[in-house]
Parts: sequence; C-alpha cells; structure tokens
Amino acid sequence: MHRTALRATALAFLLGSTAALAQTATPAADPALEPKPASAATIAAQQAVAKSLPADDGRDAEFAKRGFVATRDDPLIRNKQGRPVWNLAAYDFVEGPAPATVNPSLWREMTLLRKHGLYQVSEGVWQVRGFDVSNMTIIAGKTGWILIDPLTTRETAGAALELVNAKLGTRPVVAVIYSHSHGDHYGGVRGVVSEADVKAGKVAIIAPEHFMKETSSESVMAGAAMGRRATYQFGTILKPGPQGQMGSGIGPGLAAGEITLIPPTDTVFKTGETRTVDGIDLEFQIVSGSEAPSELNVYIVPKRVFLSSEMSTCSLHNILTPRGAKVRDAHAWAGFLDEALRLYGPRSDVIISSHCWPRFGTGEVQSMLAGQRDNYRYLHDQTVRRMNQGLTQTEIAEDLVQPAELANQWYNRGYYGTYSHNSKAVYQWYLGWYDGNPANLHPWPPQERAKRYIAAMGGPKKVLAEARKAMAKGDYRWASDLLNQLVFADPANKQARALLADSYEQQGYQAESGIWRNQFLMAATDLRKGYSPQPIQAQGVDMISAIPTQLLLDTVATRYDPAKLVGGPVLINLVITDTKENVGVEVGKSVLIARVGTPAGTPAVTITGPRQAMLALFFLKMPLSQLTAMGVKVEGDAAAVGRVQAALDAIPDGFNIVEP
Repeated sequence: MHRTALRATALAFLLGSTAALAQTATPAADPALEPKPASAATIAAQQAVAKSLPADDGRDAEFAKRGFVATRDDPLIRNKQGRPVWNLAAYDFVEGPAPATVNPSLWREMTLLRKHGLYQVSEGVWQVRGFDVSNMTIIAGKTGWILIDPLTTRETAGAALELVNAKLGTRPVVAVIYSHSHGDHYGGVRGVVSEADVKAGKVAIIAPEHFMKETSSESVMAGAAMGRRATYQFGTILKPGPQGQMGSGIGPGLAAGEITLIPPTDTVFKTGETRTVDGIDLEFQIVSGSEAPSELNVYIVPKRVFLSSEMSTCSLHNILTPRGAKVRDAHAWAGFLDEALRLYGPRSDVIISSHCWPRFGTGEVQSMLAGQRDNYRYLHDQTVRRMNQGLTQTEIAEDLVQPAELANQWYNRGYYGTYSHNSKAVYQWYLGWYDGNPANLHPWPPQERAKRYIAAMGGPKKVLAEARKAMAKGDYRWASDLLNQLVFADPANKQARALLADSYEQQGYQAESGIWRNQFLMAATDLRKGYSPQPIQAQGVDMISAIPTQLLLDTVATRYDPAKLVGGPVLINLVITDTKENVGVEVGKSVLIARVGTPAGTPAVTITGPRQAMLALFFLKMPLSQLTAMGVKVEGDAAAVGRVQAALDAIPDGFNIVEP
C-alpha cells in the first residue's frame, strides 16, 4: 500500500468525511415505503406557521444580494478526477411560495442561503458565499489577499479563489486566518495556498490559542459515532428538494471533496490583540468556549467591518449539536456577544460571519449583537430558573417558549439550533443526563424496554391500531413514540416501519430547523430502505499528521476488548523513527495503556518503523509480516502482536439509529 494512502485509510474513521456514507439505494417497490405528500395535518400546521411569522420588511433579502459581483458560469465544482463535489445550482428550485412539504419559515431562509457568488461587503472586503456550507472572507492588503476561513474542502476553496482572481485581479494570498477549530473553516486551505509558501514565510496562517489541539481532538475519541450521527444532522444522502434536504439552516449542505490542514504560524491569545497584516490592521476577540472550543472574531479596523465568525449568524445556533460534541456554555456565549457589542458595535458599519449574509449599518450591527445576546441569555437563564424549580429536561423543553420580541427577529429563529434541543443542553451542562427520578436511573435498554411496553399495551396489533389513530389525528409525536417501541420490539414488522417512516417524514416537513428536518427525513429513509454500513471515505492526511501519537493510541484503547486477549498481558515497545518517539504499550487484563516517552521495561516485542506503520498495525490490524516487507523491524515475540490485534475491535463503519 502506498504510504500516503495507508495514512489516509488508517484514520479515516476518526475524521469522518465530507462525503456521505454509502446507503442502500434500491428503490422501494412497496408504495407504503415511498415518500408521501404533506398530510392534511401538516398542511394545516404550515398554514398556522405562515400566519404566525413576523412581517418581512425585505431587509434580509436586500442584505443577502447587496454587493453581488459575479458567480461561476459552471455550477459544478469538480475534483481532480472530474467528479462533482459541489453543485451551485442544487437549490435553484427554492423560489416562489413555500410548498406544503417545507416549513414556510425554513423556505424563506433557504431563498436567502441559496444565493452564491462573490459579494463586496465594504471597500476592500468581499465574501464568497454559497460555495460550501460556510463563507470565505477576502481582504485586499497592500500586495495580496488576506483570507478568513477557506471553506471546507480543497476543491470549493480553490474554485472560490479562482472566482476572486478572475473578477478582482490576480493577487497572491499573503495570509489565511482560521476563525475556529471546525473543519468547515480551515479544510480548504490547500486549495488557496501551498505548504511550501507557508514554510518559506510567504504566507502567514493565524489562529486562536489551542487551535491545533482542539481541531485534532474534538472528534477523535467519538469519531465513529459522531460521523454516523452527522449523516443525520446534515442529511448527507438526501437530495435537495421540496421533499428532501433543505440545507443546514445556516448554509446549504456539506461539500464533498478533500479536507486539508496546514498548521498555524501565528497564534492569537487574548481579546484586544492586534496584527498588521500586509498593511491592514486587524483586532481580535477571543470567544473560545462559545460555538467552538478554540475561536476568535476579527475586527477589520480600517474597513469598520466586524467578522463575528460563528458566534452570531442568521439563526439560533446549537448549544449541543445533534451530531454530538461537548456541551457549550450558553452563559459564556451571551457574555461574548455582550463584549462584542461594547467593543466593536459602535465602531462597525458592517457585521459579517462565517455563515449567512451580512448586515449593514452601525444600528444593524448593534441590534443583531444585542438581540442574539438576549436570545442566548434568555435561553440560559430561563432554563436554569425552571431547572431550579425541579423541572426536568423534557419538561423544560416543552415549557420554554421563545418570547415574541426575540422570535420576531429572523436571525433569532431556530433554523439550526432550537429552543427545545438547546434547553436540554443547558440542563445537561449543569446537571448531566440524569433527571433525578430513579425510574430513569436504571431502565431496561431500548429493545428490552420496547418489548415490555408492547406486551403491556396488548400486543403489536393494538399498538399499530393506536398509532394509526394518532396518525389520522396528525399527532405524529405520539405516533412516533408508539411506533418506535414497536420497531425496537420487532424490527421486521414492515407495517410499523413504514408507518413510523411516515410519521417522521411529516415531522420533518413541519420542522423550521433545517437540521431537524434532515434528521427526521434521514430516519424515514433508513426505515424504508434499510441502513447498509459502509467504510467511511478515506481522507484527511493533514489531520492524521496533526493528531498527537498519544491521542491516537488512547483511541486504540477504546477499541480494546480484554475478553478477547488470549495468553495474558503483553508489553510492546514502539520505536517511531520519523517522529523520534519511543512508546511503551501495556496491554493488561482490563485496559490498554500507551505512554509516549516511556518505553516498556521488559517488552515481549519491540517494533521499529515510521508512524504510518504503527497506524496500520493498530488501526488496520495489518499483519506484521506485511509490515516487515515494508521495512518495519521486529525484535522479540511477533505472535504477541497478533494476540493484541485480535483483541481490538474492527474500525467501526456505521450502526443503526432508528432500529436495534
């Protein structure tokens, strides 16, 4: 295996992929398994939503199109092999009145998010929007371009810069700023600069403190689970359309392609730090712990433009993402917004972000920062107030309603995060998952619990009948609850699967949040077509290189099954030649512990070779005989390594979500 390919494959499962996991695509022959139109109950719900929405004064539409320069002639962005990775025309269907299968508020949001191309936001400042889920900001320095957030993939970022140079004149990129540690804000960096130019000092890469640590660690331990859940959050196999994917609430879908990374050369540590980059004065606000564990905002001093990265966008954000992540601090988030309002609000004529469209005028800047501050603060304070009164997560989520004065600002609405999900996250931040009721302390697991519920309710036929009654009334939440129990008790029950898919589908149609819609519709798809696990697409060599060896080997420990270890404990020494690391691996009766820098005292075997060989050894479980053919040196009991490999779980390639 080629060394680069080996490195990419070995950790693909840790890093996830911008491409969808493979899914069974066999068309459903049974009409019961086909997508359905909006039901009468959904049509009525959509009409009620339409009547309740705030007046649209046209500001957002005007802001979203202001400064348009141009877009690509060819809507398809392709990779080196000629395969499309992004289609700028994918959401062209979003025009006119909302169809009954889309929440009218979400439809309005997508009419704005679907716009794409190069936009001028101020003299000397532009954004490329719609080429990905995120935005790339371009600042004209004295000699070249300063780029903030080079999108998610090499291909989309390259296409964006190509458009910039074609319309504004070709210039070198002199600096790249990563606003925060999520892949959609750095992944396209090799599409706009070369590592050689960075190492030569021709390009500066600026990032907040702990950027490399956070970007390499956030998804590592739970990478397999997070990657699978992300397919639901972003609807990665759903085709954009009135009955399909409707973006992500803060942007369109995720681009396919290659995620890349070049480590920063300059680190920002605290709020108020400044840099003069190619003649442009920049001031930074550190907001780590709000939307990302390592994050900064950028004030472009001479242009009076404030980039509020992802701390404020055109939607309420997630305090806890449905894909899974560490819970975020809503109280701190509101505090950072208040700080931004005080420090930069009066000095800014434009506010831009790493998603969505800008807002123009000092009054608009201040109103948005204050409005979103109040949104997060209300969410936090009122959740805690109810929590301290004894309400549980579910009770708070049902009781807590966004006040009209906040909901009437379109940018406060739940196109991405929701009050329901976020109030539970605030509760979890303080109290964890347990609600204090011992009935929930040690319940039966889902499948066993479901079997008992179904039996107690009189059996499958009775439950199915009750679910049909709920469906007929438009009570899809109760129908889903009933049918979920039935599917977990008997996954082969075709009627239950089909009806549960229908109930999820209608809830997806009604959802204002783009990612709630995706999750409901993905669930319906899995129930109708079945989920077929497949390996995650290999990519992310840069990220693999960035992840510390200790963290990688700690991840190996999470795949260790002590019951499978034959022949007793094993000590292994790893001598990693290219990184000059010496690692002792202790495989015991209950745990696997690796210690970088501390060799094992009396190892059963010592393995010497490059880091990529060690990845192949533990992640791909490649036989030592194959590695020795590649030049790896083995001293001692080679069979001991095989015993350890046999005790490691295979790399996960997906799992069921809506069935056992």
